[in-house]
Amino acid sequence: MTSVKEFRVDEPATAEGLGRGAFVFTDDYSVFDWGKMPDQIPDKGASLCTMGAYNFQLLEENHVPTHYEGVRLPDSDAVLDLGEALSADAAPEEMVIELTQVPDLPFEGGSYDYDTYHEAADENYLIPLEIVFRNRVGVGSSLRSRTEPADHGLDYDTWPEEVVDLDEPIVEFSTKYEEQDRYLDREAADRIAGTASIDRLEELARAVNHIVTEQAAEADLVHEDGKIECLYYDGEIRVADVVGTFDENRFSYEGQQVSKEVIRQYHKRTQPEWVEAVSEAKQRADAEGVADWKSLCDESPEPLDEDVIQVARDLYCAGTNAYVGGSVFDAPSLDEAVSAASEL
Repeated sequence: MTSVKEFRVDEPATAEGLGRGAFVFTDDYSVFDWGKMPDQIPDKGASLCTMGAYNFQLLEENHVPTHYEGVRLPDSDAVLDLGEALSADAAPEEMVIELTQVPDLPFEGGSYDYDTYHEAADENYLIPLEIVFRNRVGVGSSLRSRTEPADHGLDYDTWPEEVVDLDEPIVEFSTKYEEQDRYLDREAADRIAGTASIDRLEELARAVNHIVTEQAAEADLVHEDGKIECLYYDGEIRVADVVGTFDENRFSYEGQQVSKEVIRQYHKRTQPEWVEAVSEAKQRADAEGVADWKSLCDESPEPLDEDVIQVARDLYCAGTNAYVGGSVFDAPSLDEAVSAASEL
């Protein structure tokens, strides 16, 4: 399903009912929408599965509907809650979930055909949107290039050069299945959502953001931004995919990023030619109406040094330990892991 986790179907969804399957988390990673990068980060998959399962259980405890059913350990068919898995001294890498339908999204004449998607979806489908929430606006945030502070009720004439912390989260909508994500106005998002209520999607995003933000604060982490994806079934919207991990969301600790953003920024500093080639390929694809922008990119990423991979591994594992309040992984303290990451 994605470049960093495998997707297994045990029982396919139909127009009338949900199916069942699993995400199998790998140690692969992706930045800049590239897909699978040349390296793997050890224990990354288990850390994301642990953190995602922990968050889904928090959502269920707070009456937020989800597609989560539990986790599964290697060489076992039993579906466990996260606590049961961790009591067996094993961090899970497989998350059991309910499945919905994901129809094809045709691309013709330079545009995507969402009408055909929804005609095939009936009343059981993955909503082809990402619902993005922001608690702060970073210096490099795309929000600054797309909007003005006044659009969000902020008392600035122009965006300041420092990070802006928000009193109320900003919620936006972007496409999910297009080769390049597009931010959408509310009318366009409502159309792409199909039968699903755009107001309910926003409500769920705000609820998830609140829960993850509170949990992060328990570990002295600042939850900066993130997203959710949702399914629609039988008149109900449920939170789907994976929620509140260091890949889906951005967290910081004493000003230092504790998320995939560390690796993104490292690539910007050490492989600027590739990063620029990616940007140019995306712009050219937009101009030419081409869906597969990677076919227009002449550069490829180089592998990371082993010491950088170790720093990334420790950051994922130490961050997960802190977030769930346990010692799931053999890792340095979060202070030590963040200090090492800040020196990259």
